[in-house]
Amino acid sequence: MSGRLKSSDDASEAVLFEGILRRSRDLPAPRMAKVTVVVALLCYVGITTLNVLGAGVEGPALAAALFCLAAVFGLQLLHSRAGAKQAPAARRALTLGAQAAFTYLPLLALKSQWGAMAGFLAGSLLLLLPPRLGWCLYGFVGVSMLVPPLLDGRPVLDSVYLVQTTLLTGLVTFGLTRLSELVRVLHESRDELTRAAVTRERLRFARDLHDLLGYSLSAIQLKGELIHRLIPAHPAKAKKEIEDVLAISRQSLADVRRVASGYRDLSLEEEIASARSVLSAAEVEAVTDVRMVKVSPPVDTVLATVLREAVTNVLRHSRAAYCEITAVEEDGLMTLSVTNDGVTEGYRDASPHSGSGLGNLGLRLRAVGGELEVDRGPGDVFRVVARVPAQGAVDLDLEDSPEGERSWLVA
Repeated sequence: MSGRLKSSDDASEAVLFEGILRRSRDLPAPRMAKVTVVVALLCYVGITTLNVLGAGVEGPALAAALFCLAAVFGLQLLHSRAGAKQAPAARRALTLGAQAAFTYLPLLALKSQWGAMAGFLAGSLLLLLPPRLGWCLYGFVGVSMLVPPLLDGRPVLDSVYLVQTTLLTGLVTFGLTRLSELVRVLHESRDELTRAAVTRERLRFARDLHDLLGYSLSAIQLKGELIHRLIPAHPAKAKKEIEDVLAISRQSLADVRRVASGYRDLSLEEEIASARSVLSAAEVEAVTDVRMVKVSPPVDTVLATVLREAVTNVLRHSRAAYCEITAVEEDGLMTLSVTNDGVTEGYRDASPHSGSGLGNLGLRLRAVGGELEVDRGPGDVFRVVARVPAQGAVDLDLEDSPEGERSWLVA
């Protein structure tokens, strides 16, 4: 049995995962984002390599230039990796200093042909330093590129062009790196949301099973005990009670199917009639006062669920002889009250896993703009009161949950 249940849970989780993943298939993968950053950096390195080769650099000077290019590229990859800004300050200062050295020293020989590499330094400053300091140094690196073309005897427009290219390269490097990190964080967050959705669905299913079946199973248990007492002396009455048990069991089966399908409309008036029958079978005097108008389906279902749980508690957690149920609507506010006697300090249902239904009810009522009040009256009296606007105010966060249009039941 446990194997089958586990398989069912796995299937439900698989469906839920598929639904969430379907919404995010258009998101770029973190690996693709990283590849995009590396390719963009390689393109800039390739452009500078072509500029160096076009300047006629040969022999040892070319080897030194290529070594500096490789060093700048490697340092930039280090600065563009995830979490680089969280490195110790001394390490960041050391790597930025090395990148500055490999950026500016080749300028002495290559001048404007090397200028594009200053954009990597500008981007690294934005990535690793606090914003105010980073942007100031970013601007300084850009302005410093006015000098190489002038030393090369080029027009002022070439200097302006090199400044603009350096600043643009820095922005592209900074922007692509930040976007890559954002994609990674987004995918990690999506995984967390998926796990949270699975947990939420499990809680919803557990609450629904408790709220819908706890009452029915308690009623079947009580009527079974009554039938056992009636069979010897009153077989006709026992037969009538057996018919009630069959009806309750059929309703329980229907409830399980509704839980599985996520579609569960209940009626407060029908639940009040059912509660009277069950309380009577348990030899509890039931008094009802129903003065209500038509309420919205979410409110009707939540109040019916509150009544089920309250009556279940009467049967399982007290030795009640009297129970009063009132359902009154006044000025658009619906109030359901269940009051019973027979509550003692030491009494509790002996069965294990007795549940936490009242906590679930509080969540359900808040989802439709209501509130739950539970208190001990004088003596052995216990009272459950639910107040909610007759038309309800559905929690929008719950409406957008993975359960779909019936999600107003999800706490």
